[in-house]
Amino acid sequence: MTFGQQPQGNNNQYGNPNGPQQYGQQQYQYAQAPYGQPQYAYAPNGAAAMNTQAAYSYEQVQSAERASVTRAYGEMTIGLLITAVVAVAAQMTGAYIAFLQSTGLIGVILFAVIQVGMAVYLGARIMTIKASTARVMFYVYAALMGFTLSSIFLIYDLGSIGLALGMTALFFLVLTMFSMTTKMDMLKAGPILMVALIVLIISQLILAFLPVSGMTQIVCAIGLIIFAGMTMYDAQVTRALFAQYEAQGPDVIKKVSIVCALNLYLDFVNMFLYVLQLLGNRD
Repeated sequence: MTFGQQPQGNNNQYGNPNGPQQYGQQQYQYAQAPYGQPQYAYAPNGAAAMNTQAAYSYEQVQSAERASVTRAYGEMTIGLLITAVVAVAAQMTGAYIAFLQSTGLIGVILFAVIQVGMAVYLGARIMTIKASTARVMFYVYAALMGFTLSSIFLIYDLGSIGLALGMTALFFLVLTMFSMTTKMDMLKAGPILMVALIVLIISQLILAFLPVSGMTQIVCAIGLIIFAGMTMYDAQVTRALFAQYEAQGPDVIKKVSIVCALNLYLDFVNMFLYVLQLLGNRD
């Protein structure tokens, strides 16, 4: 008898047509529903325990998923703190200016290539390297980004930087909470966002060599919208990846959390830069 079927009586034994019918016996227990909910009749013995166990298992899965998502956002926050500390230190010590004076444009390009290479390597090889190695690489990447971002202190005043940082944090929080609670499936928008991101990068490269008056602000506004969508997309991807890899053990979860943290980190940094370009006052 499969679960959910009602017990049925056995037919008369063929060798004894006048004999008594033998019915399969089944014990029942009364299932008391909470007050205010409809009372269900009788449930097979053990069904209530099975339902309770299933609900408990579901709660365990949900709790583990929330803990994993929290881990990813925690790693992202640590990365942002490292970036901020390194940026401030590089500005106060003049290290970035000294680096530019000694290397020039070659140094800037070299830094960009190293950062892109680390991000690509980390995303492609995350399952083959140790979780501790992935974490160290992410923190080193955040430090390199902080060294590069120290250049904003040469362009914008502290008030503009603080305002842009606060607005980005609030914007990021709202987008994350919305994407985690809405029924809207942002995963379907992934291909569209990637195409838009490629077009954005090409547009910025063109404007770098062929500047057009007023186009920079428009591109920044479009970039902000794109990375707002990417933030919502990556938030739902983070939850989906943890649900997918939850059964593969804590080591895999640690690796996935690093990749998700990197994606969320890049969303935050790019949104911050676009907000700063749109609202910031240049020195």
